[in-house]
This record gives sequence, structure tokens and C-alpha cells, in this order.
Amino acid sequence: MRTQILNVEGKKLKEITLPNCFLQKVREDLIQKVVEVKKTKQPYSPSPVAGKQHAAKGKVVHRRHVWRSGYGRGASRVPRKIFSRRGSQFNWEPAEVPQARGGMRAHPPKVLSMINTQKINKKEAKIAFCSALSATTKEKYVSKKYESLKDKKIDNIPLIVESKIISLKTKQLIDAVKKVLGKDLFSIALQKKSVRSGRGKSRGRKYKSNAGLLFVTGNDEKLKTKAFDVTEVKSLSITDLAKGSPGRLTLYTEKAINELGEKLK
Repeated sequence: MRTQILNVEGKKLKEITLPNCFLQKVREDLIQKVVEVKKTKQPYSPSPVAGKQHAAKGKVVHRRHVWRSGYGRGASRVPRKIFSRRGSQFNWEPAEVPQARGGMRAHPPKVLSMINTQKINKKEAKIAFCSALSATTKEKYVSKKYESLKDKKIDNIPLIVESKIISLKTKQLIDAVKKVLGKDLFSIALQKKSVRSGRGKSRGRKYKSNAGLLFVTGNDEKLKTKAFDVTEVKSLSITDLAKGSPGRLTLYTEKAINELGEKLK
């Protein structure tokens, strides 16, 4: 498949043949499988000894003639912490159990349940990665992923630009990206951050942001900007390309295309 490389002005510079990794059938099932395997979650839980750091003496029995018996006192059979006693009369309070003051939690979060132990075959992972790359070159998947592009024609994908764009300053870089993408695509390219509506503001998720454009550069090309996500070929993962669904808006440099072709022969 022949495709065009654009210069920093957004005009056709030359044509190249896309590597085979960009021409594979899009396997959405494998992409979703790999994205699930790659998911990580920060484990959290209360202390293993929370609610147990006391001198509670086990359950209170309800039999007569037994030391520390609760018989005839109307006391429940729960572990109790003894504060003082006089003979067989106790000043004690329930401890350790969830319904007791200062007790442990009934069903606390478990660390083991938060550790992702799923695995995937190497061949499946490679097919899924090539599928995710291929989806970025197909209008069907890009327009499906972005609601604002639903009824609009996208002519210039795959998006490949000359490596000269790496040397531009931030303002010039954004202007060049705008010319390369066009008005419709540029509207979703920049990362936007806004205050969330609703109760989530007071629950540690005050802000929400869009994914924006993914800029893929060669391994030796360095680009620093906060306007959109930038990643090198060696760091590019399926999570970058297809988190949520395949077809993320992606801009490649010419060198990145060549390196991906060499990497995925």
C-alpha cells in the first residue's frame, strides 16, 4: 500500500510503501485480550493486624461453673478485652470483631485480588500489536473511536510527517501539527483538562482529560511537549494505541515508520 509523507506545511512531500505490519487484519478480540493483560492496579488494603492489637481473650462461653463464663449475664459470645476484674466479675468490652468499637473491618480489600496474573502468548501479542497499528491507518476505526468524527470524511490517514518536525519549537510544532492533521482532526488532538461535574470532585478525581494525539517518533528522535503524548518506537505499546478501543489518532514520523517495519518483520 502506497501512502504519502507530509512536510511541516501539511503538503505532500513524497510517497512510500507502508510496511506489512500496518496492513494486517484488525483483530479486535486479540487487542482487547492484550489490553486486559496489560492492566495494572495499585494494591491497597488495611494492615493485616488492624483491629487485633489488643488483649482480647477469645469467645465468652455460656456454661456454668466455668472460669470467665458469661452465663446469666446476658452477654454475647464475642472476644472481650478485660479492663479490670474482681474475682470472677469482669469489666470487659467487645474487641476484634467487626461490630465492636475499634474492631477489624468485616470484608477488607485483599491485595491478592488486585494483582493481575493474566498472561498472553507471544504470537498473540504480536498479532494484536500489528492489529492496533493497522487500526490507526483505517478511517473506519478512527471515526468509530471519536464521536465528533462520526459523520466526517477523513482523507489523510495514515498520518506520516517528515522528521524535520522534531526540531521545531513548541508554537511552531503545534502550528505544523494543525496543518498536517487538518481542522477536524486537530480539534481532538490537543490534550484538554477540565473540572469534573458531580461528586467525583471530592473523591480524588477532580479533573478529567481526553487522550489527545499520540505522536510516535524514532528511537533517536527527542521531542518534549505537553500538548500531546509522545512515545518512541521502542516504548510504544498496545495500551498507547488501543486503550478503550482501537483506532487512536496517531501521527508517525518517517523514521518511526521505517523502524516499526524493521522491528515487526
